[in-house]
Amino acid sequence: MTMWMLLGGVAAVILGAVGWVGWRDRRRLSGPDDTRADRDARASQHAHEAQRHASPGQEWSARNDTQGF
Repeated sequence: MTMWMLLGGVAAVILGAVGWVGWRDRRRLSGPDDTRADRDARASQHAHEAQRHASPGQEWSARNDTQGF
């Protein structure tokens, strides 16, 4: 029983260390370009969703305003 507890404790420490190092390196490797790309992607997604959820009348009006009627 004591051996299994010791092995479980060692495994938990090793997994915790691997997880922490992976998390730390991922944060360190991300730069301002990643943040800018995330911001641009969110803005593009928001514009797409707004266009998708527009009512049919708004869509028709927006298409026909450019024709000069």
